[in-house]
Amino acid sequence: MKRIINEMKLRLVAKSVNESVARSCISAFAAEQNPTIEELCDLRCAVSEAVTNAIVHAYRDRTDPENCYIYISVRLYDSREITVEVSDNGCGIEDVERARAPMFTTGEPGERCGMGFLVMESFTDGLTVKSRLGRGTTVLMRKILKP
Repeated sequence: MKRIINEMKLRLVAKSVNESVARSCISAFAAEQNPTIEELCDLRCAVSEAVTNAIVHAYRDRTDPENCYIYISVRLYDSREITVEVSDNGCGIEDVERARAPMFTTGEPGERCGMGFLVMESFTDGLTVKSRLGRGTTVLMRKILKP
């Protein structure tokens, strides 16, 4: 059974400037496991996409910025696995499977390419998306590091 060896939690205001903060914090935290440069870049790209999606989509209809946060939980396991959970308390996703389809977007045509979940999936070893309308979305990513 895998055992958690370290854990970090962050709460960031849902502002685009905090995407780089999240990416930097998580890569510094993951350094404890001595990942390869490629593994670290994969993790940074996946986290960047998850946080950016939450910032852009979760709070798009809010006129009041209060309680617009991105919550991030990172766990390191003795099995050299890293999990990153990115969640928000925003609008939620009506149909997660449809939202995971390439080119799906809630924005105007041509505004966004709708590849966020595909990008996260391509840089991780596992992706789970849970969402409730009016309650928010949680994205759980798993990355298994080489021995």
